[in-house]
Amino acid sequence: MWFLFILSWVATLVQVCFVTLALAAGLYYLAELVEEYTVMTKKVIRWLIIITVFTYIGLILFEEMPKMLTFTGLATVCFYSLLLSNFPFIDVMSPIFIISCIMLFANHYIAFQYFTEEWYPFAEVLAYFTLCLWLVPFAFFVSLSANDNVLPTTTTSHQPAGQDVVSSYFNKKSKRNGLLSIFDYCKETFIPQRDKRF
Repeated sequence: MWFLFILSWVATLVQVCFVTLALAAGLYYLAELVEEYTVMTKKVIRWLIIITVFTYIGLILFEEMPKMLTFTGLATVCFYSLLLSNFPFIDVMSPIFIISCIMLFANHYIAFQYFTEEWYPFAEVLAYFTLCLWLVPFAFFVSLSANDNVLPTTTTSHQPAGQDVVSSYFNKKSKRNGLLSIFDYCKETFIPQRDKRF
């Protein structure tokens, strides 16, 4: 009896490792797709924002959720839509990005406070958090590394004085940041490389 109990905990640990590995592989693949198709990614994020707005409108019309919760969510989504104005270039120090992050935390706080006071089935709470709170920020999180591989243009605002567009692009190209840089670091650190001998 005790052996099967220990075996179930070992199996749970193995399953958690497999799920974590699958999630990391999926995130890496999504980040690669976002880097390759930035215009399509912008359209997908725009449609996710529209779907989220209609979800909040549906909550206002058909459910008796507090107005503070729904209007804070709508305001948060409006700030997310402002981030699309210069997509795929997302400046993490811009006021719009900082306000979006503050609104994200405020929206989560209000949602946690409401769902701890009112009882809803777990599936409904998870549906609210997934569709209203996590979908659009997750799309922006995956697309943070997209501006590393975008071709230079003359409208780039991140260009140092005295440099042309191309040399500024190649100087910035070596400084990769975002989700893919984290995965590349983990790959170089944890996965041993084999030297090719001919």
